[in-house]
Amino acid sequence: MRWFSMGVLVFLLSSLQAQAPNLAPPTEQPQGSAQIQNEIQPIGSESAYQLDAGDRIRITVFNQDDLSGDYSLDDKGRFSMPLIGAVKAQGLTPAELENLLTKMFKPDYLVNPRIYVQVISYRPYYLIGEALGTGAFPYIAGMTYMKAIAIAGGFSYRAKQDYVYVIRADDAEQQEVKVDINEKVQPGDIIRVAERLF
Repeated sequence: MRWFSMGVLVFLLSSLQAQAPNLAPPTEQPQGSAQIQNEIQPIGSESAYQLDAGDRIRITVFNQDDLSGDYSLDDKGRFSMPLIGAVKAQGLTPAELENLLTKMFKPDYLVNPRIYVQVISYRPYYLIGEALGTGAFPYIAGMTYMKAIAIAGGFSYRAKQDYVYVIRADDAEQQEVKVDINEKVQPGDIIRVAERLF
């Protein structure tokens, strides 16, 4: 009788497994890439961010699909649009660029242009010195120098880890300044991780 009960139990378990849906385990996405994707948010007119070479912007000219699109700023902070040609955006905020474009299109090309500008990707920051990864890296709004170095692979074993030296993109004299590791990175920063003396 015991063997009969065991056989029935095995049969029942086998049929339940056959009827259960074939559920695949959820695929894991690398935390770093998901986090970066969530943090790269376009910024628009309300931002005081100043445009410069390497930025990518999205220009929406309402009811004008031929003029709307994504534009990259060249090494002199310029881009070109249909009808009006070259536009110098370097040093302008998105709102200031909107005003400039409105003046350029009105009244010769558009009667009452309505234009919206968004920054969809920032110019990169650059990392040199005692970091495991060096070169150009995508800027993320609000990131600290610590996070910027972590994205590049972290410090080398010889690195000073409490501060970095930075050359700001908008500094005409290109002078290095000593900055705490928890301060915020600015787009275009050249970040040098110094070597420990011992």
